[in-house]
Parts: sequence; structure tokens; C-alpha cells
Amino acid sequence: MFEAVVRDGVVLKPLETWHAGEFAEHMGRARDHIRPWVGPTFVTDTVDGARATLQRYAIATANDGARIYGLWDEGKIVGGVMFVAFDPIWGICEVGCWLQPDAVGGGLITRSVELLMEWAFVERGMSRVEWRCRTDNDRSVAVAQRLGMRSDGVLRSSWVYDEKRYDKEVFSILRAEWTSTRPVEAQ
Repeated sequence: MFEAVVRDGVVLKPLETWHAGEFAEHMGRARDHIRPWVGPTFVTDTVDGARATLQRYAIATANDGARIYGLWDEGKIVGGVMFVAFDPIWGICEVGCWLQPDAVGGGLITRSVELLMEWAFVERGMSRVEWRCRTDNDRSVAVAQRLGMRSDGVLRSSWVYDEKRYDKEVFSILRAEWTSTRPVEAQ
């Protein structure tokens, strides 16, 4: 198992099925904040629901697919990042994120997604990394822009929340674009 330091006191590491209790507690702190922006099956209310979410990712990871990572601040989950989709055959993956309210604004997501993108491009040879979010999710749009991603367009009326339909924007960055923005010592 790996662990990467995101900043002092905060580490990024895989979320595994045995973290279900901690994940459920975290969802209790994050639920209302993230519910409009993430899929309904992700936002769990119980330990069993948390276990089911983490189990779906464990199975996908075992099949070289989607992956999920938690952000631990002083030993407590405050959010995370994931490969929502990961297709090594096509060389395309999608990254996503979430945070509880008191962890917002400290750069955790931008740095964590940079770590995922670095791994996807350098270690796994991905050609394209995508980011998808509701067009009215200003924080998420800002992260995509900070990561150097370009808007590929808007999927109109493609996200449903609370019985209303919203537009979703697709951002992406290609390996050559990512490589050209990295410091020389990182290449």
C-alpha cells in the first residue's frame, strides 16, 4: 500500500473496504455538502452503505478499473479523490473528488488530483484525463482550470439532483499537455 503526503498532516492513501466505519463517519460530516455534486450511490448513510461503495471500488480496482483514495488529516478522513473511470486499453480515465466542508479551500484537491494525474500519465501511460462536473459547481470548475484542463463542452441536462436537471461540463488534459507543464526535474 502506498501513502503520499499532500501537505503537513494530510496524507493520500487508498480507501479500502475495511475503512467502511471511518468512511461512514466521514460521510456523516460531508453528506449535505457533497450531495448536490456526487452520485446518489456514493453518498451513504450507513456503515453497510459505505462498505458497499468501497467494495464496488475494490472490485473495479482488482479489474484495473476505477480506484478510490482517502485524504486523512491527522488520522481522520476529510475527503478524497478517485478515478471515477479508468480504461487502460483506451488510455482514458476520469478523476473526481469530494471534501467535507471544513477541509475546503486548502488546496487538498488540486494537489491530490495532480498526484493521480502524474501516476496515470507517467506510470500507466494514459493519453487523456477527464474531469466532469455540473456547470454551476464553481469550485470544481476552478480545480479543472487550475489543473490546466480545457473545456471539451457541455452535456446539456445530463445530471439529475433533487428531481431537477442540470448541465454537466467535460474538461480534459492530454498527456503531452500535462508533460509540457511539469517542472523539468519531475520529467
